[in-house]
Amino acid sequence: MEDIDKIVDAIASYGMKVLFAIIILVAGLWVARKLRGLFKSALEKKEIDATLVGFFSSLLYGALVIFVVIAAIDKLGVQTTSFVAVLGAAGLAVGLALQGSLSNFASGVLLIIFKPFVAGNFVKIGGELGTVVQVGILQTELKSPDNIKIIMPNSQVMSGAITNFSAHDTRRADMVIGVSYSDDLSKVMDVLQDMISKDERVLEEPAPFIGVSELADSSINFVVRPWVKSSDNWQFKCDFQKAVKERFDAEGISIPFPQRDLHVFQENAS
Repeated sequence: MEDIDKIVDAIASYGMKVLFAIIILVAGLWVARKLRGLFKSALEKKEIDATLVGFFSSLLYGALVIFVVIAAIDKLGVQTTSFVAVLGAAGLAVGLALQGSLSNFASGVLLIIFKPFVAGNFVKIGGELGTVVQVGILQTELKSPDNIKIIMPNSQVMSGAITNFSAHDTRRADMVIGVSYSDDLSKVMDVLQDMISKDERVLEEPAPFIGVSELADSSINFVVRPWVKSSDNWQFKCDFQKAVKERFDAEGISIPFPQRDLHVFQENAS
């Protein structure tokens, strides 16, 4: 009879532990979900990138779930010290195995927070030119001018210089125009100035600059530096240089090219 009483007491005692463990688990998961929602709402109000909002919300929820599970197991009378130690060791092992991925993740977080470029920008990163398609947690996707998909690890993106051609609305179109030493420099200046003033893509401010930059070996070089919208820059430079050749031909202004005179001497055999 005493044995039966002990068994009943043991079952009652353990049953209460199981009941409390279940209560802790259910209540803890409910609180974890609520906290995740509040945390997500707080991040969204700060206008943080949606990718980071989702990731950090999931990370917080995962950490809370682990805490709740450990608390429930502890309520059952199981020693959780060794369990936590094993979990920590496993986390360290995974961290060491995923060093590259963690580096890419950290770089991705920095890219999303500081935004050196966003989707749609034309950039040069890691020696590659292209339009940004997507900035992810681990990698950045570019589309090259000839429509090639480029996937670049974020750690590589952050380790070098980033050139963002779309960062500003306007750009200076730098060009070098060479003319012959025999040409009238004042006339050349007037022609270039007239061409610049008639192109509607050239902005009035900042004012365009035209000047002699170099007395080169076979030409006198002019720098032409008008300001245009960033979206017009490439097409403007192509159109303007074509127009320069046509206008110079019409005005009798020559565009020199390197030439070499070859003198042949013939010696008479004695």
